[in-house]
Amino acid sequence: MIMKLYRKIIYSVLAMTLVGNTLSSCSDFLDEELTTQLSTDYFDTDEGITELAQGMYYNLRFHFSKEWAYATTNFGTDEFRIGGNTSNAAWNSYDGSFKSQITAMDSNTALMETLWDNMYVGINTANLLLEKVSSEKYTGRNKERYMGEAHFLRGFNYLKLVSQYGGVPLKLSTNTIPEREFTRATTEATVQQVINDLKKAYELLPQTATMAGDMTKDAAAHFLAKAYLFRASEINDSWNDKTKSADCTEALRLAKEVIAHRSLAPDYSDLWNYTTPDGDNEQLSEVILAAQFSADKSSRGRYGNTCHLYFLAKYSELSQMMRDIAGGREYQRLRTTYYMYNVYDMVNDSRFWKSFKTKYAVNNPAKGSIYQKGDLGIMYVINRPGDTRFESMQMKDKVICEKTGKTIPTVFVAYPKGKNGKDDTALYDDKSHFPSLSKYFDGSREGVTDNVGARDGILARLGETYLIAAEALIRLHEYNDALYYINELRKRAAYKTGENRSAYCDGGAAYHSGALGYPSMGDINSYIPENSYYESNNITPTTAATDLEVTDIHSLPVEDEEIITKLNYTGDYDRMMCFLLNERSRELCGEFLRWVDLARTKTLVARARAFNPDAAPNIDEHHCLRPIPQTYLDAIQKSGHALTAEEKKAEQNPGY
Repeated sequence: MIMKLYRKIIYSVLAMTLVGNTLSSCSDFLDEELTTQLSTDYFDTDEGITELAQGMYYNLRFHFSKEWAYATTNFGTDEFRIGGNTSNAAWNSYDGSFKSQITAMDSNTALMETLWDNMYVGINTANLLLEKVSSEKYTGRNKERYMGEAHFLRGFNYLKLVSQYGGVPLKLSTNTIPEREFTRATTEATVQQVINDLKKAYELLPQTATMAGDMTKDAAAHFLAKAYLFRASEINDSWNDKTKSADCTEALRLAKEVIAHRSLAPDYSDLWNYTTPDGDNEQLSEVILAAQFSADKSSRGRYGNTCHLYFLAKYSELSQMMRDIAGGREYQRLRTTYYMYNVYDMVNDSRFWKSFKTKYAVNNPAKGSIYQKGDLGIMYVINRPGDTRFESMQMKDKVICEKTGKTIPTVFVAYPKGKNGKDDTALYDDKSHFPSLSKYFDGSREGVTDNVGARDGILARLGETYLIAAEALIRLHEYNDALYYINELRKRAAYKTGENRSAYCDGGAAYHSGALGYPSMGDINSYIPENSYYESNNITPTTAATDLEVTDIHSLPVEDEEIITKLNYTGDYDRMMCFLLNERSRELCGEFLRWVDLARTKTLVARARAFNPDAAPNIDEHHCLRPIPQTYLDAIQKSGHALTAEEKKAEQNPGY
């Protein structure tokens, strides 16, 4: 159970028992007698176990806090490359600084050990809960649920670890004293542990959540299906032959079960139309599991949800503009690739226009200018090759806004005249300006520089479950059946009869509509509820329905066929897997899944070389696994002594 407005985290007690802390401790620390306000004996009480179970959910927040959230999942793929800030450039470029110990460029650099340590923090907390709740001392009524939650968290964290590092040390009991001797399990053994834990969670967890954010049977089924697909994926082909077919069959069964229990949001934008903390869009049936955040400062934790910072382009320095809450604090970490512009059917697929911000309103008109607040101030035109309407990539006061008759202060163009061939990439000339992914905009922040967000972080949603089912069927060579699940998402993505194709919303609308913090800046507001659909596509306004259904695997959408051709796929299986991965981009772009999807399917190298200019020169096959953190290798022992250089090499992944 989780409480959004009340969360008692027992860090002082857990600090004694966490693997990550133990491994990074110095010898003096190890020799000290640790004392805290509470001891682990407190967790022998019903009250202590309840608080431990509640506090365990805090580990889920990690995936939306600070720079490691995107560095380990979005960088180095086909969807995003380095923006104007290079704090975590190594994670995207795979250059000489990407190794077991990352050289920090500044305080924002994500270190190699951060994910490793924090996953083991969660694992050890789960171990502690399992031990305490299994004890005869626990007399409460929630034994099965707490055990289910602990198994879920342990399996979830080991899945994160094995997806990044391959086989890792399996720690299935609580550290009560510092430990220094660990041995990496094989990838096969690690995945089996993930499956064992998630199967147990699936057996024990309730079908229905008692409170928002509770782990449920559906959440366990969703991640168990992902675990089976991971084992069946190409990265494990050296040993998974005997289980592959059965794993895909079971993944399909589990996905179907979750799909039967839930419903997709009617409109794709419903998922991102965040208007207030704990509002309607956070309670959608499509959301299977989300890390819970709150506007209540007492339950916010150290960081809150910071994902609203990373995908934003600069806007505040442009003409007639200033930074505001609705536009966000532009960290400009992740710059959209041309693959993301070209993978969508821009005319018929609404998901790009409901995922990316392409217009800003004037919020700081210069004295004596023709502009007033609310006029169109910035526009991104995401057109297609061959378009000769626009002279250059950036145009100032040259393009007329039809609505006002005024020029637009700043317009950026994906394919300007003279750079409008299929391989032209004009927007790459500007690292700081690009359409911003808007899925995490958070208008409930209290001030323009505030980096603490309050919206929940989605860990699993039904849109992905449909794609899990499709992938399982593709792996079983049931291609036409796979199309059913893909088409269900494409039906939602198509425009409906009467729909305004230029309509736009994002989480900044929370500020726009007068939520938290709004009065602090009066009417300084860059939010504008429209996109550049018509300006980009250059078509006559219409409210007719569109159709995205795919009926023939040998005649896929033109945008998919172009990508398939570029990657040189010919056989039905490879073509369908490419189509699936493209569909995962369209549906799940920026949702902290991409690196694992490409690494496990062994498509990371080909796609990064084809679509990510920063990664292309350096990426190699060994980059489908991360290096084992140097902090771990330096801290562990073998037979009572520190590891030798050769022993460290034997523990390290190949190529590092």
